[in-house]
Amino acid sequence: MMDVSDEFDSGMEATDDLASFEVVNLSNPSLLDLGTDGDGHVQESKDRTKLKTKLISAWNNVRYGGWSLKSKPRLSKSSPVCLLGQSYQLSFSGERESFRRVFSSLLWMTYRRGFPPLDGSALTSDAGWGCMLRSAQMLLAHGLMLHMMPAGWTWPATHHQTKDDLEVVDAHVLDDSLRESRHDSGKHRRRSLGTALDCGSHEERTHRRIVSWFGDLPSAPFGLHRLVELGRASGKRAGDWYGPAIVAHILQKAVAASEVSDLAVYVAQNCTVYVGDVLNLCGTSHTDLSARCRSGWKSLVLLVPVRLGSDALNPAYTRCVKRLLELRCCMGIIGGKPKHSLFFVGFQDDQLIYLDPHYCQAAVDVQQDNFPLESFHCKTVRKMPFNRMDPSCTVGFYAGSRADFQALCSDVTKALTSSQEKYPIFTFVEGHNVEEMSFVVCKGAVQEDVRSSLSRWLSRLHVFGAMLMTADSEALGQTRCRRYSLTGKHGIWLL
Repeated sequence: MMDVSDEFDSGMEATDDLASFEVVNLSNPSLLDLGTDGDGHVQESKDRTKLKTKLISAWNNVRYGGWSLKSKPRLSKSSPVCLLGQSYQLSFSGERESFRRVFSSLLWMTYRRGFPPLDGSALTSDAGWGCMLRSAQMLLAHGLMLHMMPAGWTWPATHHQTKDDLEVVDAHVLDDSLRESRHDSGKHRRRSLGTALDCGSHEERTHRRIVSWFGDLPSAPFGLHRLVELGRASGKRAGDWYGPAIVAHILQKAVAASEVSDLAVYVAQNCTVYVGDVLNLCGTSHTDLSARCRSGWKSLVLLVPVRLGSDALNPAYTRCVKRLLELRCCMGIIGGKPKHSLFFVGFQDDQLIYLDPHYCQAAVDVQQDNFPLESFHCKTVRKMPFNRMDPSCTVGFYAGSRADFQALCSDVTKALTSSQEKYPIFTFVEGHNVEEMSFVVCKGAVQEDVRSSLSRWLSRLHVFGAMLMTADSEALGQTRCRRYSLTGKHGIWLL
């Protein structure tokens, strides 16, 4: 199908795919009086401050390349949209509204500025270097929402809007009313009072609690400060570039050290998920009294670092990536373009749909009561061709119970073996990783000859083609391995 945005750009103004929806903050009574500007001098000062903030943000966003001034892509009515295991046909208003609510309810983590300096540095912003950590936060945040929120939950703020804001284009018919609505897009929109949000509900308290765990302050268990601290074990520090495999291990450590005791994170090794190791990890002790743990199972976040080509995505893997994103158990993909991380959450035709962390916003004090949530939710759908995807990525999955994990193994295996590629990007193996090397670390030094040990280990593997392996001493026990087919046809696997 031809690019819809190219087809109609000449006669239309560029608009957001998902325009703003506004919700009155009941904690601020002044917002309820929509017709009163208050004191003129105070209003003028606020306007100047707001303009200055917008100009600074615009400069950062253009500077770091994530958010540009060009027209944003539009979604097509003629093709279904897949968003984290659910398909939506946007030609139907009900499904279009469901898509808008679900997308806008995803937690969005972006560059921030003005937070306390990161330990060991004077940095008070992660703009320009923290995008991979922010993408990792988004994946974990979605896993926590699946883990702690009711199935099908959407943020109540997405239920109140002044108009149908989803930008979709019919590939065959563009009616006059759609054209007129675009010409009127610059008109001021008044806030819709609608139904007041129930800020005291259990669901909203849990929603806010999860967001607070990702706050930009040292005490937040999954905040930037904590992730940077955990990255030191891999030789990383604030300001460095983090790869998708390293952030997977950082997330594993962060969850293990957090108060979320009924959730475990497993990171696949060498493109292999060892089922026995997962079962051991998710098995619970009698001392853990949380509801899920009393059932004898910790919920699982499964992270699989893979490489889907050498310098670019091997087209043979495109269909496989689509099949994975179509699974309900898929949490999304930490990936992006080279040195430009994105969080992939779906696709339409040959375009990936993603959340972009390259948008610099002011840090939010999540320790305040009823801190604002709007900057943690995105209202704009963005997409990118599959052929621009960096081949190095980490795929995430969630299983709430042992039965869910068994279904996950079956569904993912089917998705991996149904693609055109002869060799799956990763596999599930019964039993345990008995060959995994144990590294003894003392004051940062590896006490074993890693290369010779790995060489002996590889000699016992039966693999197709030649495998070159080097140890990454910064990642303690992780390995990066390259697998080449004898014909060179099947590209490279790199973990």
